[in-house]
Amino acid sequence: MTFNSNDKQHKLPLGVCLVSGGLDSCVTAAIAARNCRLAFLHVNYGQLTEERELLAFDAIADYYGVKDRLKVDISYLKSIGGSALTDPTIPVPEDSFGESGVPVTYVPFRNTHMLAVAVSWAEVLGAGYIYIGATEVDSSGYPDCRKSYFDAYKLLVREGTRPETKIEIITPLIDYDKGMVVKEGLALRAPLHLTWSCYQNQNVACGKCDSCILRIRGFAAAGVPDPIRYVM
Repeated sequence: MTFNSNDKQHKLPLGVCLVSGGLDSCVTAAIAARNCRLAFLHVNYGQLTEERELLAFDAIADYYGVKDRLKVDISYLKSIGGSALTDPTIPVPEDSFGESGVPVTYVPFRNTHMLAVAVSWAEVLGAGYIYIGATEVDSSGYPDCRKSYFDAYKLLVREGTRPETKIEIITPLIDYDKGMVVKEGLALRAPLHLTWSCYQNQNVACGKCDSCILRIRGFAAAGVPDPIRYVM
């Protein structure tokens, strides 16, 4: 099944949606689809599950019939290092969800790099909106997923673009926990079965990293089975 567009949708303003292929970005895309014509941006930054996330991105883009797709490589973040998601010598923590502090899966300043690409592309396209599926509630403590961070970035966009450029950054899930994200996705008929969340596996999800644990808890809270497979 695919998303059905209509004539009204073609008259909507253009919005760039950051789509990693994960649960949050998929539901964000479903929200954006109600309000905008969609342009999908996917960023590879040298993450361990890069190939699997790219497959999920294309599948979600196909589902929504998105023609404007931009895939950008910023794998210099892997060269910079400092994260278990980009450095294979740093183990991805398992069963560590809920520990205090910024976890080692935080990629230093990653959202700033990705949003910079989104803003550049949005300005070229003439898009008025950028959608990103950040959530402060279930962010694992990442500092660049906070409301205050996005408030600051909005000022940067205003100062660093053409005077006539008007781009609004939309974070529709910022106050959602994973259970709310899943419920919203179900209500919007988002293709949750196409998403991928695991930090370290590309075939069968590990079920033990923070991202898997958050996802599992989200589906449990929503009272529905998770459509992807996990290591038993």
